[in-house]
Amino acid sequence: MRWFFPLLLLFAVTAQAAGPGKAAIASAHPLATDAGFQMLEQGGNAYDAAVAVAAALSVVEPYSAGMGGGGFWLLHREKDDLQTMLDARETAPAAATEDMYQDQDGQVVRDRAVNGALAAGIPGQAAAFAYLAEHYGELPLKTTLAPAIKLARQGFEVEDHYRALAGYRKDVLNRYPTAASVFLDDGEIPANGTLIRQPDLARVLEALAEQGRDGFYQGPVAEKLVRGVREAGGIWTKQDLNNYRVKERAPVVGHYRGARIVTAPPPSAGGLVMLEALNILNEFNGGEISEDLLPHLTVEAWRRAYQDRGRYMGDPDFVSIPVDNLLSKSYAEQRAASIKLDKATPSSELGEPVATGEGFHTTHFSVLDGAGNRVAATLSINLPFGSGFMPAGTGVILNNEMDDFSAKPGSPNAYGLVGSKANAVAPGKRPLSSMTPTFVEFDDRVAILGTPGGSRIITMVMLGVLEAANDAPVDDWVSRVRFHHQFLPDQVQAEPAFLDIEAAKSLRLRGHDVVSVDREYGNMQAILWRHEDNSVTAASDPRGIGAARVGADAD
Repeated sequence: MRWFFPLLLLFAVTAQAAGPGKAAIASAHPLATDAGFQMLEQGGNAYDAAVAVAAALSVVEPYSAGMGGGGFWLLHREKDDLQTMLDARETAPAAATEDMYQDQDGQVVRDRAVNGALAAGIPGQAAAFAYLAEHYGELPLKTTLAPAIKLARQGFEVEDHYRALAGYRKDVLNRYPTAASVFLDDGEIPANGTLIRQPDLARVLEALAEQGRDGFYQGPVAEKLVRGVREAGGIWTKQDLNNYRVKERAPVVGHYRGARIVTAPPPSAGGLVMLEALNILNEFNGGEISEDLLPHLTVEAWRRAYQDRGRYMGDPDFVSIPVDNLLSKSYAEQRAASIKLDKATPSSELGEPVATGEGFHTTHFSVLDGAGNRVAATLSINLPFGSGFMPAGTGVILNNEMDDFSAKPGSPNAYGLVGSKANAVAPGKRPLSSMTPTFVEFDDRVAILGTPGGSRIITMVMLGVLEAANDAPVDDWVSRVRFHHQFLPDQVQAEPAFLDIEAAKSLRLRGHDVVSVDREYGNMQAILWRHEDNSVTAASDPRGIGAARVGADAD
């Protein structure tokens, strides 16, 4: 009977690898979702679709992500249960120094870190496309980049969302004529329906499609990028571009109420902060917490986890992060012990006031293919339209991710938040991020989710995880009213609609300072696959203009 056990194992693996038989994509723009489905229809898998979605977003969401930025790509391969994260985060140029954003008196000059060529790290987006195509995809870049190239040449129409974000960075874009000529209309915000055409970006994408990674990081494109940056006062070199590499990193994994949570590791702080906060909640009745008490305990868990974000987290290739301790049950017990059930804990009572922040305009998309492969990718250029700077002849708007470093440990960044030595600028280092692409795996279902939103990303994703743990439909994850706490400022920052609901009242009764951020925030993109009937549902955040689509059953 020795044959029985391998046969049983084979049956289990085969059943696991069967997949849902249908695909789903949720992204922040309908044209990007369509681009992903074009790849699936041509025989591509989830990774091919992800390249097409991201490339299209680089064209139609120039305010959120692009070839001048980077991001994190969480991958699951169903046939062998591989889980990995591609770290395509930007890196500091080799000439970067810890004090490069300080004046002669040691004062931080925030404009240098936020606007213009000096604010840009070496982008990882193009390298991620090439890496995915080579190691995980079924289709060549010539195929997966074709929809984005077409969109760049033919143009996309301006709508209200574009106009709002262009308005936010209009003055900065007008500093840089090349960028202004593409994204503005004679220096003004384009009218709705205006076509934004990007022929230079189309040529850059074509070079990448034809030559792979070298089409961006070497040759004419690299020369134009470096020349433009250096002429504008930046410090990039050709060697910086040539040296850039994507890194595969093992995701961090935690558990909450029967779910296995697979999420982003450092240099994202997102996974560690979220899992630490969930571990703290687990200390209260195993996470089965009353509706009245849950908001208070959630805020207190966030308060403590965000404090640790600032104290310990940075690029793991440069700093030692006590990951095992931060995610241990004993540490969760220690942190939970200081929480009072009836009273808010002032952040000042918990120790040093350390926190970090980052730009808020990012993008996220989620992909599931018929075989069960999945991708959760969060990509960014930091602030809307990044640094505002575009090297001539490239069509590439550069990131301002250097502001995600601590320009001076102990000094607040553009958002009034204070950084630590662990996230100080250093050559080749990757800045700390809150991007939190996540899979939530139950025995009977799998969730794929993530969102943009700067330092609020972590709390938004965790609220989505709480909804998934309650077995709520996917639409509820993306549409629920949001609140946030990040240690400093010592406030519960919430969407306007939150202020009048019972959760806000329960927080105020316990002494929390609940304030409105005056607008809705976030743009979550999520997918749910239920194993028992292979049903797949997807949802795009109603706060944005995205599109979620589920494809027909596979043949």
